[in-house]
Order: sequence, then structure tokens, then C-alpha cells
Amino acid sequence: MKAPDAFRTISEVAEDLDLPQHVLRFWETRFNQIKPMKRGGGRRYYRPEDVDLLRGIRLLLYSEGFTIRGVQRVLKEKGVGFVAGVGQSGSVQPVVAERDREAARPAPEPRLRQAPGLPEPGTDDGDEFGPEEVQQPTFRVGEPEAPRHTPAVPSAAPRLPAGAIPLSLESRRKIEFALSDLLEAKRLLDQVR
Repeated sequence: MKAPDAFRTISEVAEDLDLPQHVLRFWETRFNQIKPMKRGGGRRYYRPEDVDLLRGIRLLLYSEGFTIRGVQRVLKEKGVGFVAGVGQSGSVQPVVAERDREAARPAPEPRLRQAPGLPEPGTDDGDEFGPEEVQQPTFRVGEPEAPRHTPAVPSAAPRLPAGAIPLSLESRRKIEFALSDLLEAKRLLDQVR
């Protein structure tokens, strides 16, 4: 057994926190505050304060239900010492109020990136129907299909490209988070190559 103030390898820390090693490496990409010492060959050595910070992050994510962004916000607003203190004490009582405040905050409106070559929402994209009407087919049993014209959606609504499926705000958020994670994974893979 090592002394409490001894440096620990990633395998020792992963075992102590009951986490896979790849999770610790992933957290390094998400939390700039995690900075283990790296020796020749890239081997990581964690200081006791690094382990306390990791323990605090684990507690916030897994026990308190914070998101990664929520923990990033706590680190930014309260500081590393606060999260490391949570990790040292194992106490989440001061954190419960912060989590409740996080849940009460309105989520920011996500910004969707415009694909190259597509017109900006609300601009004339040259589709075949003017802004005053949208053609919608109707299907009735026993009658020939005849297009029916209905008033268009008010001009304040964004115009979607042909074939686009409107998504709820929550679905867009989930897709953006997944895309962000995939881009980060691609960046990490490109570094390895």
C-alpha cells in the first residue's frame, strides 16, 4: 500500500475510483483542470490532489446526476478546490443546492450550424412554392389524388431544406452533444495516427 501522498499510476487511480482507465483519459479531454504528470512514454502519474479532483468529478457525475457541462460549470464557478473538497469529504450536501440551481436554469437555445451550400433560414431558396402557399397532397380512398393548397407557415418560422425533418429542441441538443463527442473522438484518433 502506498503512502497517502504518493503519486499513483492511472491503473491505481482507476481501481481506487472503480472506473475504467479510458474514462479517466476521456475526462482529461473534457476537464482542463485534470493535469496528471506525464513521464517518458506518456505514462501518467496522479498527485493526491488530482485523485481528489477525480473523485469529486465522479461523485458529481454518478451520484448527483450532473452532466459533464454541469460539472464544467461547477469547476468554473466554484473552482477546483470545491470539487476536490467534495472528493475528499465524499459529502454532496453543499452540492445539492448547486444541482437544483442548475436544473432551474433555462437551457440556452442551441445554435444549429448551417451546412455549406444551403440557404440561411428565412431566405428565399428558390423552391417551387412561394411564401404564401405550401402544396400538401391529400389521400382519400376512392378519389383521385388532388393537391390541396394551404396557407404557408408564418414567415418567422425557419424554412427547412427539402427533405429535412423538424426536430424538437431536446432532440437537437442530443444530436449536437453526440456530434461534439464524435468530433472530439475523431480529433483524438487523428492525433494517434
